[in-house]
Amino acid sequence: MSMEKFLNQAVSSWMSEEGPYSDIVLSTRIRLARNLRDFLFPTLFTSKDAKQIVDGVKYFLEEQLIDNKKPEFLLMDELQSLQKRVLMEKHLISPNLVERSRHGAVILSDNEDISIMINEEDHFRIQCLYPGLQLTEALQKAEEMDNWLESKFDFAFHEKRGYLTSCPTNVGTGLRASVMIHLPGLTLANKMNKIIPAINQLGLVVRGIYGEGSEALGNIFQISNQMTLGKSEEDIVDDLLGVVKQLIAQEQAARDALVKTSNIQLEDRVFRSYGVLENCRIIESKEAATCLSDVRLGIDLGYIRNVSKNILNELMILTQPGFLQQYSGGPLSPNERDVRRATLIRARLNLENQTSEEE
Repeated sequence: MSMEKFLNQAVSSWMSEEGPYSDIVLSTRIRLARNLRDFLFPTLFTSKDAKQIVDGVKYFLEEQLIDNKKPEFLLMDELQSLQKRVLMEKHLISPNLVERSRHGAVILSDNEDISIMINEEDHFRIQCLYPGLQLTEALQKAEEMDNWLESKFDFAFHEKRGYLTSCPTNVGTGLRASVMIHLPGLTLANKMNKIIPAINQLGLVVRGIYGEGSEALGNIFQISNQMTLGKSEEDIVDDLLGVVKQLIAQEQAARDALVKTSNIQLEDRVFRSYGVLENCRIIESKEAATCLSDVRLGIDLGYIRNVSKNILNELMILTQPGFLQQYSGGPLSPNERDVRRATLIRARLNLENQTSEEE
């Protein structure tokens, strides 16, 4: 498979498009947790219950459209392990849905900016992904999808406690708002160790690229709300938006300071990383993530020209194990993955260079 064809098939809209503050904010996600009133929650329900829910969703979808296009409905039991891993690496399904899989399913919009997981920790997990900082827009779309489902299904709702969920931390609005943010300036300035505890004190949480328990590879952090009860959806989003905008300002200031005080050292770091990516024959995921972060910073600062800003978004996903094996056409050992990762990165940069020359 050619790199261009692979990219066209693999890259979702939130990876390939730019949004507000996209030099620092890679993506925005809104997720709503919902459960059905007349069924036990997924932590306790039977296989019969799970199948009945899936069958009900399939029937509902027969004549339904999302954004005037037919959505795709995928049953986890019918997917291969590699296919499920790729969906997870694209952030379209969660690791939890991959592990549970028993009568699990996902509804995907045509451009994959909407993903609705079925029979995960809750009966429904409505997720909207947008490029850049678009919390309000993503919330509006998620609420539209929420109303769309509620036109057919009766959700478990308590007058005082709000939407009822399997995990008590999601009770209330059932809302998780998160932003994927690239903070190389603050990391290089050794300020993240102080910033993360300060963010936690504001009722927000800082995680890695794949959420809870994952590492912040390539200086990419996920900032999200912890509180779902006692605040409206709009208040939760506004609080997160305020903190993220402060982080953006601090990151911009950190980058300006690095350029002012350590410009030649920073430029050297950027081009060394670019050289590694352009010429490596074997590379581990952590090194690749670090180099990609440096190159993206170099693009944002104008050191590197004629390379797409979206290269970090794309390659942070495309160099994960599932995508590497999909690109290669089958299972790979860890060492083979490191070799393939290097090959894919070189091919992607070569495609970028060819595009620049044609322009």
